[in-house]
Amino acid sequence: MPDDFERMWADLAPVGRSATSGGYNRSPFTAPETELRAWFVEQCRARGLRVEGDSYGNVVGWWDVGAGPAVLTGSHLDSVLDGGAYDGPLGVVSGLAALDLLRSRGVAPARPIGVSVFVEEEGSRFGLACLGSRLATGAVSWDQARELRDRDGVAFGDVVAGGASSSLLSSVGTFVELHVEQGRDLVDRGAAVGVASEIWPHGRYRFDFAGSANHAGTTRMEDRADPMLTYAFTALGANKQARLAGERATFGRVSVEPNGTNAVPSHVTAWLDARCATEESLAALVEGITTQATDRAGRDGTALVVTVESVSPAVAFDAALAARVAADHEGGDWPVIPTQAGHDAGILSAAGIPTAMLFVRNPTGVSHSPAEHAELPDCLVGVSALADTLERLTR
Repeated sequence: MPDDFERMWADLAPVGRSATSGGYNRSPFTAPETELRAWFVEQCRARGLRVEGDSYGNVVGWWDVGAGPAVLTGSHLDSVLDGGAYDGPLGVVSGLAALDLLRSRGVAPARPIGVSVFVEEEGSRFGLACLGSRLATGAVSWDQARELRDRDGVAFGDVVAGGASSSLLSSVGTFVELHVEQGRDLVDRGAAVGVASEIWPHGRYRFDFAGSANHAGTTRMEDRADPMLTYAFTALGANKQARLAGERATFGRVSVEPNGTNAVPSHVTAWLDARCATEESLAALVEGITTQATDRAGRDGTALVVTVESVSPAVAFDAALAARVAADHEGGDWPVIPTQAGHDAGILSAAGIPTAMLFVRNPTGVSHSPAEHAELPDCLVGVSALADTLERLTR
């Protein structure tokens, strides 16, 4: 017999969890993430689902009922470094549990239903978010993806077979992703479940600051070409610009050379994550941060090179589909809200697949952190909401 929601969640809880922080490290194609994908396949087979994968590591369990374009749900199982338990896995577990609920209701879908797991959604290992769904939709080519490297220099092409075009989504007519909310909108509204209206455009940018290594004790402050100083002013300036505009700018990853306590660095590499309400405001924010950083480098005697690593455009989810998903539920319509976080749903939507997202209330709004949480009663409401949605879409 397949496991229920609580049993499945308990099975996942210890996998990849840090004994010190309580956070999760489930980077793609490492032992914890591989164990979770094997667990997913086992759960699919326990439900009699047909398991299909592609050469990039994406997997779907198909309930082969009905005919015509399929309805796909699911999410991802990988995490950010020292991340939370819910970001990704909640959508996968809820997808399996929703199928169980449909079967217990005696629902006979008129269209096939699938539950998916996309790999490297977070970009925590190979640096490109939603890599699996980008490859599955053709948004990124194998030639581009194969050369992506992790922090140890391992190429993506060394860990997957790759090469062939993915046909995993060829039968998909609609995609619905359930996800823990990564903010407090639903808390403020007093709602357990919401529906996404849009995803803000966002990008990742590498800032390379070059200076001159020197002795921390004997080099006078005015004689230094210190790239750490340029980086520090850039991070502060980005924070101020984003705050004033109501946007998001985050330097969350830094690499320093030679990284010695008693040495002025020779090189600092920092990665900027920027998110804005429009593509025009995103371009303006990054341009403003770059201009300020370049001016500062001129004063510090350092040099700056900015490289665009990825940019995801704004995603406006199918408004009619969102309204259909949100309308006429016990207690009234579910709220329709925007999100600033990227998701596989955004990639499938951009590829022309009608897409909707369900959010489950996050009591603190904290995400990408060990403190990420959702209450069990809200998770079960989410399962029911997803089952209702799948039933509506497969009539």
